[in-house]
Amino acid sequence: MLRTALRNVLAHKARLLMTALAVLLGVAFVAGTLIFSDSVGEAVKNASAKNLKDVAVSVKATSDPDAGPGPGKDGRRTTALDTRLADRIRALPGVTSVRSDVTGEATLAGRDDQPIGNGWQNHAANYQPGKDGTDSRYPLVRGRGPANGNEIALAESTAKAAGVGIGDTVRFATDGPVLTKKLVGIVGTDDPAVTAGGSLALFDTATAQRLYLHPGQFDELVVAAAPGTDQQKLTAEVGQLLPAKRAQATSGRQLAAEQARMIAEQNSALSKTLLTFAGIALFVGVFIIANTFTMLISQRSREIALLRAVGASRRQVVRSVLAEAGLLGLISSVVGFALGTGIAVGLRAVLDANGAGFPDGPVVISPTTVLASLAVGVLVTVLAAWLPSRKAARIAPVEALSSVEAPPTQRGLVLRNTLGAVVTALGVAVMFYVSTLKTGDGLPIAMLGSTLTLTGVIILAPLLSRPLISLAGPVTTRLFGIGGRLAKENALRNPRRTAATASALMIGLTLITGMTVVGHSAQVAMDKMAAKELTADYQVETSTLAGLDPELSKKVAKLPGVEAVAPLRGAGFSTRADGHGGFGYLRGTDLAQIGKVTHITFVQGSLDTVRANGIAVSEKSAEEHGWHVGDTVNANFFDKEKPAKLKIAAVYKDNEVLGESFTDVSVVDPHLPRAKNDRLLVKASGGGSPALTKDIRHALGDSPLLKVQTHDDLRKKAAGAIDTIVNMVYGLLGMAVIIAVVGVVNTLAMSVFERSREIGMLRAIGLARSGVKQMVRLESVVISLFGAVLGMGVGVFLAWAGGSLVGSSFPAYALVLPWGRLGLFLLIALVVGVLAALWPARRAARLNMLEAIGAQ
Repeated sequence: MLRTALRNVLAHKARLLMTALAVLLGVAFVAGTLIFSDSVGEAVKNASAKNLKDVAVSVKATSDPDAGPGPGKDGRRTTALDTRLADRIRALPGVTSVRSDVTGEATLAGRDDQPIGNGWQNHAANYQPGKDGTDSRYPLVRGRGPANGNEIALAESTAKAAGVGIGDTVRFATDGPVLTKKLVGIVGTDDPAVTAGGSLALFDTATAQRLYLHPGQFDELVVAAAPGTDQQKLTAEVGQLLPAKRAQATSGRQLAAEQARMIAEQNSALSKTLLTFAGIALFVGVFIIANTFTMLISQRSREIALLRAVGASRRQVVRSVLAEAGLLGLISSVVGFALGTGIAVGLRAVLDANGAGFPDGPVVISPTTVLASLAVGVLVTVLAAWLPSRKAARIAPVEALSSVEAPPTQRGLVLRNTLGAVVTALGVAVMFYVSTLKTGDGLPIAMLGSTLTLTGVIILAPLLSRPLISLAGPVTTRLFGIGGRLAKENALRNPRRTAATASALMIGLTLITGMTVVGHSAQVAMDKMAAKELTADYQVETSTLAGLDPELSKKVAKLPGVEAVAPLRGAGFSTRADGHGGFGYLRGTDLAQIGKVTHITFVQGSLDTVRANGIAVSEKSAEEHGWHVGDTVNANFFDKEKPAKLKIAAVYKDNEVLGESFTDVSVVDPHLPRAKNDRLLVKASGGGSPALTKDIRHALGDSPLLKVQTHDDLRKKAAGAIDTIVNMVYGLLGMAVIIAVVGVVNTLAMSVFERSREIGMLRAIGLARSGVKQMVRLESVVISLFGAVLGMGVGVFLAWAGGSLVGSSFPAYALVLPWGRLGLFLLIALVVGVLAALWPARRAARLNMLEAIGAQ
């Protein structure tokens, strides 16, 4: 029977080619994901290990309890790590050196005065030359290290992004005003945070301390030890020298292990996402494989009957088909794995070109990846062929010899339709429950409901195909005559095959439609919120958490054309005395100006009642905490002072600009380490203009930290985040759609082979070659449109039911159908049908009439 299986594979190479392609693409997706994840993870791990290779102990400062959290009043931090502590650690046995690091953030201005880097990844540090005048951690590429307060060195990638060279003036900012220094050196670095799209600026130690700390203080002491030194013992000895609760010592090995764990977690999220879509692609492939083997077994029923007649048992027939499937899966998986390696390399190159900045490293192909990829391909193919093989084994020899294809039994149809109805009803019920949820915590339930609904519709697809395809009959017949009628009849001849072929396309379009509808509806909701709630013409903020000096808002308010300026700054608090639970955030603003830059709808009270030393809370906050106007809230702010008693003076409808509560800045400022505005909302008397935008930036010091955003900028920013997610889904699900196209081609090609005699008879009674092509093309289009309509219908339903989860973040969310994109999806399905039929239609038209009539 093994020889029989091998012979069947070799005898039906063309018919199995499309099935092999479906397996190949699915395995390529899985292998590419695993190889990409392993390669990037290993590269980042190696870069981190290289960055920590000389670290025996790391001593990091923790928050100074006497100074309070965050920067002090002068904007600089206070730490317990100083020169004396470094000297004491340096004196310990086994210590060869102690590196004293100062760290911070510096945002550089690029060629167009726009900030470079990724905000929180814009690192700054002190350059520490050794006896040879260079810093071993930052090897010089060109120039020299900074030696005084007027000099700066940059990482090579940072200098390139900023468009500066040795001798140029570098403009940057740390927490507000623009600073300038002369570029004297360009260095290399293995820091993954910098190579992954960040930036690095280096100053001499005194300058770095003046910018971020105080003279003689450091953020970290990096201890190097002699070979053979016990790291754990040395870490304990260093720990004994540290002030309690103000510094912490960690061994180099522990630090490396922690970084490796964090890297693994970061890669895990991306890998799981990619593997999810790989699973979808393979799931789509299952329908194609099962369809192919069902058709092959139907066409070989006489052959199987003869095998049974000469003594082959049912088990041997099953084994023969499964062996054939296993061999096909193995060959396809090997080729798919090779393709997956190319996908991994290409994916890394594409992401690097878009600013991912992965460290350099070799392609990593682990034995686990090889075995997993091959096993997935073989198992999916064998499992998909199992049911057709069982069906073949149950056919009696006499029955198979007398009939080419027996219709499914009534009992089987009833069982299938009953099961499909139950699963669909359960899935729909779960999704109706999801539609009542108001938070994002119901995502796992929504995924379960979506899976059940989609699975149920797939099971019911043969039943649904008859009425839906019948609706297309009058259209195809009226437009294309006898060819259109024959196409409809061919599509309805075997509902199971038609449904299995259409289901592959349906799955992809269900997911694409669902994501498109949710993304479009969220975007419309955000536009409504922006138009309704934000009446200001500009929103000004920084690209970091540095904040804006309150004095700067006064300069903006004095600009010609500025009607109102409302600052926003806030403080977190807890309503519980122990500080654990009941968290809230109180925004402070200028109550005289806030009504001019945002639309506030008060349910109870007014701005006048808030001015009398009270606070206003949103409807959502009031409902969650059970607050009412007149209540007093004991707010435990995080400045560790006594609880503040806040009187609720008003309740307003939920407003994204104001958040959960707001009051006058005078109530918030005592609880802040230093008064810094998070944002400025600016209302222009004649609307925004490029000239006013430039004036605002100039009034705020032209700092590269600044982001002066108009309404349109904010909308594009929000749209960009949503569009990025939707486009990523389009790209990933594109593989599933390609596999679905392969399925349509495969089904049509094998259907043409199966109907050779019928096509020959049609040709004999006068149907021209063009008519045969038209018949096959229309059949393909009808099947594709059936899958598209079913998929888009399910996708819209899932988007409606799951929209409540998105609505928790966007109060104005409501289902809005993007008719243009939905029409485009239908057009794509139409094109898929036409393209998929090109080869099968050409093959059908070229059949020899007499040979086709005589085909068995």
